[in-house]
Amino acid sequence: MLQGLEKCKICPHECQVNRNKEKVGRCRATDKVRIALYSTHDFEEPCISGEKGSGTVFFSNCNLNCIYCQNFEISQLGKGKDITIEELADIFLKQQEKGVENINLVTPTSYVLQMLEAIKIAKRKGLIIPIVYNTNAYEKVETLKLLEGYIDIYLPDLKYAEDSLGVEYSNINDYFEIATEAIQEMIRQVGIPKLNEKGIMQKGVMVRHLVLPNYLENSKKVLKWIKEDLPSKIYVSIMAQYFPTYQAKKVKKLNRKLTKQEWQEIQEYIEELGIDNGYVQELGEHEEEYVPKWEFDK
Repeated sequence: MLQGLEKCKICPHECQVNRNKEKVGRCRATDKVRIALYSTHDFEEPCISGEKGSGTVFFSNCNLNCIYCQNFEISQLGKGKDITIEELADIFLKQQEKGVENINLVTPTSYVLQMLEAIKIAKRKGLIIPIVYNTNAYEKVETLKLLEGYIDIYLPDLKYAEDSLGVEYSNINDYFEIATEAIQEMIRQVGIPKLNEKGIMQKGVMVRHLVLPNYLENSKKVLKWIKEDLPSKIYVSIMAQYFPTYQAKKVKKLNRKLTKQEWQEIQEYIEELGIDNGYVQELGEHEEEYVPKWEFDK
């Protein structure tokens, strides 16, 4: 039993359920650590995956309910298996033994307390590679402060600048305020990206944004906030990999991929703003082409 889970306030929902007694709130996570898989991922941004790959650990469940989630079986349906904190620490070490560039914790918010204990155990046993916190950014600043000194790289999404879209597509009404405060805290902790001699990030923040079809104004507002409110040397990753899946197939505005014209308009806006640190994804021609293909870097 972990103190802090008996009345859970880990994320902004503050469900206050007793997870130690198998009660579940918005994210559906209990006191058990639930993961879908761990693997070597070669298709993150070049400064994350490098040549050796990123050592991903995909956690099950999520504190958002995005109707277009590309990993919905994991995030929304809870696919995965329960493991102990000690087993999670061993996974970190196994990933390091494979020679990966980092440990990449995907959708870890619900398991922050267990994850921290696992990191401490793994570090005592020799874990030395950078740790990436890969998140939807719907995070409490108070919880993020617990991670200071343990997380080297923050990889947050910034999904919406228009809260109406958060309500409609992720069942959340205060996304932008919460996410932007969280990103500012991440930058306070680890700063702008620092890369090694091979161009692999060792520390810092990279903000991701997935462009949705029909909602270019939302993307432009996100990009404008990044330009005006974050340090100029922060990294940005603009993704074109959207394709309709899960419940998005039932929504007219989301039931298609981006058009070339939409993607061109976003790229032109990036140039207009003068954002030049980070990555822009290549637009795929077919529905199955959603694996990142990075056109250029900084």
